Amino acid sequence: MQQDEVAARVRQVIDAAGVSAREFARRIVIDPSKLSRSLNGTRRFTAAELARIADIGGVDIGRLIGTTADATAGTATTGTTDGAASSPSPVRSLSSPRPPSPEGGRPLQIVRETVRLIAERGFHAVRVADIAAACHTSTAAIHYHFPGRDELLEAAVRWCMDEDTRRRADATAGTRHAGDELRLLIELQTPRTEQQRRQWCVWLDLWAEAARSTTVGRLHVEYYRQWRGTVADVIRRGVEQGVFRPVDVDGAALALTALIDGLVSQVLATEPGLPGTGAKAMHDALIAHVDACLTAPVPG
Repeated sequence: MQQDEVAARVRQVIDAAGVSAREFARRIVIDPSKLSRSLNGTRRFTAAELARIADIGGVDIGRLIGTTADATAGTATTGTTDGAASSPSPVRSLSSPRPPSPEGGRPLQIVRETVRLIAERGFHAVRVADIAAACHTSTAAIHYHFPGRDELLEAAVRWCMDEDTRRRADATAGTRHAGDELRLLIELQTPRTEQQRRQWCVWLDLWAEAARSTTVGRLHVEYYRQWRGTVADVIRRGVEQGVFRPVDVDGAALALTALIDGLVSQVLATEPGLPGTGAKAMHDALIAHVDACLTAPVPG
């Protein structure tokens, strides 16, 4: 019963935030399917997840888990100085103001700083103390939201996946010509800016970790399934529009995404400025591949 009550309070927090469950899962940096199962009562929320929900929702975790709420009656109570409970108030008191947290909440701040430090130093060189210092907080606060290093790494990978997906969606919104959309996707994958290079450095480090970690490996497979699916959908629409020649769509998507990965590895592994190894050379090679292998010939 208590599990159902906690799930009901979490639903209230999500409703108060005015976002979908999927978007709320992104904000608390967990797999949307985990949140769904927990809300449906087939999975228990972990203590760390409830801490993140309380932080992002701006509620008191005691009320969220029921230690200061009369959930059975559908009301919340607050304690008085003599230990007695005050008169019941609606459960909407879950939304009572709390001291301001960092922009986006403490969990997202921790994950963003973790990603930045991984890009600069590599995952295995980043200590929890380094993350705490970057967030101007204590190591205990980091462990409160992410008890173990594996959970923190999983959250960092998921945040990178979500950010990458969001940027692609924003950049290609409203683009109907499949050829233009594929070129936009290629541009987004080309590490021209410092932010793009930093993002790719994180991915390269996580690729290596995926070979050792089952959790990261599953996320890696999930991300590439989504990414190749996006590219395949664009190529499929291009074939239908007559922009691309008839091809094995899934095979073409696999070849293009593999070429992107191989070229970006060379760009990041060589000294900037060397002829033929920079972002421009990578971009030109990818466009040449698309023109040679996908673009439909212009009728003569």
